[in-house]
Amino acid sequence: MGAVENLRTADGFTLSAYRAKPTGAKKRGAVVILQEIFGVNHHIRNVTDHFAAAGYESIAPALFDRAQRDVDLGYDGPGVAAGRDLRGQVKLEDTLADMAAAIAAVSAAGPVAVIGYCWGGSLAFLAATRLKGIACAVGYYGGMIAGHADEKPQVPVLLHFGEKDEGIPMADVDIVRKKRPDVEIHTYPAGHGFSCDERASFDPASHEKALQRTLAFLAKHLGA
Repeated sequence: MGAVENLRTADGFTLSAYRAKPTGAKKRGAVVILQEIFGVNHHIRNVTDHFAAAGYESIAPALFDRAQRDVDLGYDGPGVAAGRDLRGQVKLEDTLADMAAAIAAVSAAGPVAVIGYCWGGSLAFLAATRLKGIACAVGYYGGMIAGHADEKPQVPVLLHFGEKDEGIPMADVDIVRKKRPDVEIHTYPAGHGFSCDERASFDPASHEKALQRTLAFLAKHLGA
């Protein structure tokens, strides 16, 4: 459904992005899909296509391009190790600039939401606190959010966490709840990555419930 294109950032960097446009008559706005540490891989492209099929112009910027281009990793041990290494090579301020370029690229389609998974889930929260041009943000199992929970979102935020996530203890979720009563938070009886059908931790029931909440949230805040 989608195709790869190039984006230009405010600091002059060019990165790639996977973009999918809605095919139906109903246009609902736009979403920026923020990747896990595995790049804009098969799963993230599928997610982007899914939101396009739901009526949203969708784009997934390649947030590792400043370190390595064309990153497409699997969910095995070597993929995790490579993704963590690449994650450590990119600066947060550069990643935010790349996200801003993606937001600008789809802004003509209407109100823009950001939706992120894993590393991208944390970035979605930071988009809500630091970036302009978005109407709302959704973060799935973002491990950095507790450490940034003192930052106040400028737009509505929805967060999803797994109750069995070994990397994000419920104590961290409680920190976010306490510091950010202005954020909608849901937990599920699942582990990390429960919404990715290419992971062993995929939990179909939790994924579907989180997805329906996400779609309702988008409909509410994008005006669809």
